[in-house]
Formats: sequence, C-alpha cells, structure tokens
Amino acid sequence: MIDVEATMAGISQLTPTHSTPAPDPEPDPVGFAEVSRVVVAAAADLVTGVQRAVVGPANVRTARDNAWDAMLADQARNQARIDLTREVAMLVRRSRVSAG
Repeated sequence: MIDVEATMAGISQLTPTHSTPAPDPEPDPVGFAEVSRVVVAAAADLVTGVQRAVVGPANVRTARDNAWDAMLADQARNQARIDLTREVAMLVRRSRVSAG
C-alpha cells in the first residue's frame, strides 16, 4: 500500500519554499496599426522622392497647388452651369415667342 503522507512529504521537499520572481514579460508585439503607419509613411516618402527626381524640386505639387486647382475647377463648373442655364432660358423664351 502507498504511504500518502510519505509521498506528500517527498513532494513538499521537491517544491521550493520561496517563490522566485517571474521573468519580466517581453514587450508587446508591434500592432497592426503601427506597422500600417510605418508602411504608409515609407511609401509617401518614396513617392515624394520619385516626384522630386522626375519633375524637379521646384515643380513638386503641394497642398496649396491642389487647393488652387480645385478652386479653379469649381469656378469653371459654376460658370458652365450659369452658361447652360442662360442657354436653356433663351431656348424656352424662343419657343414661347414662336408658339405664341
């Protein structure tokens, strides 16, 4: 028959009475968002470098250039809308004069 008390005493001798501190956890792995930001930033730097090499530093597009072009495009669309409204109004007027 197995002596349970003797077995438990033997196990307790194998178990250390003091606890050792757990090792420091490793730093958290880099998150997906952080990796994505790094990749996008590197790609933007690459595109900017290629653009400067191709068109020259003086001809690189800026946000101000893009905003100016967008404003000019808006003005052109508005002018086209005004011109079309005038043309339609003239056609309607002509059709009423010729019908009446």
